[in-house]
Amino acid sequence: MELLITGASGFIGSALVRLLSQDERYRVRATYRSLPQLQLESRISPLLIPGLSADWDWRRDLLGVEVVVHTAARVHVMDETVDDPLEAFRQVNVAGTLNLAQQAAEVGVRRFIFLSSIKVNGEQTPLGRPFSIEDPPNPVDPYAQSKLEAESALLQLAADKGMEVTIIRPVLVYGPGVKGNVQTMIRWVRRGIPLPLGAINNRRSLVALDNLLDLIVTTIHHPQAANRRFLVSDGDDVSTTELLQRLAVALNSPSRLLSVPPAWIQRGAELLGKRAFAQRLLGSLQVDIAATRQQLDWTPPVTMAQGLKQLV
Repeated sequence: MELLITGASGFIGSALVRLLSQDERYRVRATYRSLPQLQLESRISPLLIPGLSADWDWRRDLLGVEVVVHTAARVHVMDETVDDPLEAFRQVNVAGTLNLAQQAAEVGVRRFIFLSSIKVNGEQTPLGRPFSIEDPPNPVDPYAQSKLEAESALLQLAADKGMEVTIIRPVLVYGPGVKGNVQTMIRWVRRGIPLPLGAINNRRSLVALDNLLDLIVTTIHHPQAANRRFLVSDGDDVSTTELLQRLAVALNSPSRLLSVPPAWIQRGAELLGKRAFAQRLLGSLQVDIAATRQQLDWTPPVTMAQGLKQLV
């Protein structure tokens, strides 16, 4: 089977290309913004693409492709510098995505798998009330809004052109090579830094990279994946305190957690201008993956303990 994987330089895209290169069922065309230095398997054909745009001609690279897995995107950034962030996200995540999908439909691609984001649902959930795939969208930043607009455009394209579309909304993905807040937490625990995070009773869903990749591969073939949206997680929600404790176990390091009231942490973070960071540490964001399990007969193959061990 011929596949086109976009975003092969990214955290998820690069891992997906490595996984598929080991499976003789697939021949992969993988897009890069700069050609990789590593030697690629013979079943991987690298494509140099300067970036997602509304006018790039994909037709030659799409000929013979049966499934596109679209992981490339303009990703969420903490310190935005452009004057109009929403327009910048739309140019790449909406116009660039739709341009690729329209040409894929024209040349006969069977299925288009779009990696979206749980941020389409929103930023937080009440404790014990997880998002479901049926909940109305509630994007609160330009990145999430662009992902929702891309989802809507793709589903309309599916209705108009007959190409199957699958949408996956992952929660925070962790695994080898991850950066951002997860990398920061690992650094804290590894250095044995005492942390005032021993009394946080929130709940957050995460997904191991291997679990997300397994779901993506499942949706390449599964007939029930056509024209559906899926949430994905490990199915094992943890508090920030529990996550740090589990990271300590994976690192074989002591967890030095101090039981400081969360309200004090929130107040201190606001004084330091770190309100959004505190929200991620203290707030809850859970997802219900029952529909994903049922519709695809899918179970996350990796436990969180296994995923964290691979991460560290």
